Amino acid sequence: MKKGIHPTYYEDAVIRCACGNVIVTGSTKKEIRVEVCSKCHPFYTGELKRMATMDTGGRIEKFVKKYGWKTEG
Repeated sequence: MKKGIHPTYYEDAVIRCACGNVIVTGSTKKEIRVEVCSKCHPFYTGELKRMATMDTGGRIEKFVKKYGWKTEG
């Protein structure tokens, strides 16, 4: 590897999320700020599953009526 062309690597870099979560990792930046992390992201918290099954405005019923499908339950 050539000397002087690589960025400085910080082994104690800090990632700060808007929710307050702090993660220590290695990076070429000393501090990184993010809006969403694994602690608050809907996919990892399970919120996404609840949102996907929630019917907003009767769209599911409208689709079922249109195509004549039967739903369980």
